[in-house]
Formats: sequence, C-alpha cells, structure tokens
Amino acid sequence: MQAPRFAEAVTALVIAGVFGVMLIFERIRPLRPAVEPKLRRIVRNLTTGGISVAVATLLQAPILTPLCRWVAEHRIGLLNLTPLPASIQVILAVLLLDYTLWVWHWANHRVAFLWRFHLVHHAGRDLDSSTALRFHFGEHALSVIYRAAQIVIIGASPLSLWVWMVILFASILFHHANIELPIAWERRLVRVIVTPRMHGIHHSDQFSETDSNWSSLLSWWDYLHGTILLSVRQADVVIGVPAYHVAGELTLGRILTIPFRGQRRDWQGQDGILQTRAHPDPRSVLAE
Repeated sequence: MQAPRFAEAVTALVIAGVFGVMLIFERIRPLRPAVEPKLRRIVRNLTTGGISVAVATLLQAPILTPLCRWVAEHRIGLLNLTPLPASIQVILAVLLLDYTLWVWHWANHRVAFLWRFHLVHHAGRDLDSSTALRFHFGEHALSVIYRAAQIVIIGASPLSLWVWMVILFASILFHHANIELPIAWERRLVRVIVTPRMHGIHHSDQFSETDSNWSSLLSWWDYLHGTILLSVRQADVVIGVPAYHVAGELTLGRILTIPFRGQRRDWQGQDGILQTRAHPDPRSVLAE
C-alpha cells in the first residue's frame, strides 16, 4: 500500500472511531440538554462537513503533500535551519503547527471576511461531536492556503504534518463532544488540552466568551496569551450566535449560503445590545 493511501486510511479510521465513541458517551452522559433533535442535527452537520472535506481533499492532495516534500528537499523553514533528530523535529513541528493554528482561529474571529465563513461553525444551537465536522467549504479552502504558509515557515515534513492532523482531528471531536467529564478529571486535563467545558464556553452566545479559548489541541496557547476563560458555569452557557437563534434559519441551504448573504450584527440581542457579561476571577479555574 502506498504511504499516502495508508495515511488517509489511518486518518479516516481515527475520525470514525473517535466520532463513534463520542456519540456513545454523549448519549450516556450529556453535558448540556439538546435544543434540536439529534438525528436532524447530525445529518445536517455531516452533510456540511462532507462537502467541506471533499473540497479540502481536492485542494490538499495536489498542494500540501508536494509542498511538504519540496520544503524538505530544499531545507526550507525554521526546523530545517539546523539538523534535528526525526523525533525532535516531529515534536517541534506539532507544537508550532498547533500554535500557528491558534493564530488562524483568532484571525477567523477577528477578520470580518474570514468570520463570514467561520460563522457557519458557530451558528448551531447545539454543540456536540458532529459540530466538529460542520465547517463551511469556503473556510476549508482558505485554510489550505494558510496550511501551506505554515508548512513553508515551519518547515514541517509530511510525517510531522500527518501526525499533527491525526491528533488534531481526535482532539476536535473530543472537545466539541457534549460529554460531562468528572470535574476533577477535566480540571487536570484542561491544563494541557482543550476540553468540552473549555470549548463549550468558546461556543457561547455571549461575545465576551466566544472571544476566548481559541486553542484547538493544546490549551497552553490561551494561557500564554491571557485568553483563557474557564470560570463560566456550564448551566449559564447558551450555545450559538444571537443573530441565528431561530431554528428555521439553520437549514442546510441557509447554512451554506451564510457567507454570501448580507451580514448581521451577529452578537447583538433583540434589544440591539452587545451580548456580553462579566466573569468571576480567577478566570483560569474551571467551573462546573
């Protein structure tokens, strides 16, 4: 079996396996009550995600893999400035790829053009493992361009990129999952990786909460930048974007056309006031 096909098969197995496990635990121990019927939500999210994956695959195969090889052959990027053992290079590449993904996520919230596409991921009124797959195809297409820049600047090898992406996929499925972990466990985990409670706060309909917790794998980057917010009680978290709280506006067709329609004042409530609230200190202590 060719290496690229083997990598694709392993990646697909990891995604399917982790997604299946998350679905089971979401049924056994949910963190938040559902707003919409689960089957309808899963079908819509997987359809949106399937279109995005198809677009990303068409772009990634001819761009990213050859680019990784070219970077390695020509010794381009930070990790190719000095000889490094393969294991050290993979570890450093994973760290740098994950940190620069924090920057990309931050930009998707702060740059109006990028937010048009990322809004699709936040507009749902429920947060579960299927949300991890609901990204607009336009965001995936734009992320390929950013991923290419990551590879060139960092000097990531094909192996490093693959290892990071497999771990990242598993992490994204995990922290989007609607699973109530024992609070003592999660308080330990959140010091290292993004957890369901941490990411649930990022999906809150309060601007002051979604404007935090931008990490995707390692939670360190939010601690580093002072953007960590854990002190919000899960009972107070309402998932979604205020301007898209009407169920009829979240059909598959409407979701796919959101970036191309007139933009709203997404974070204002019906009273026209920005949805925000104060948070108790210390912000870095995870609330139940």
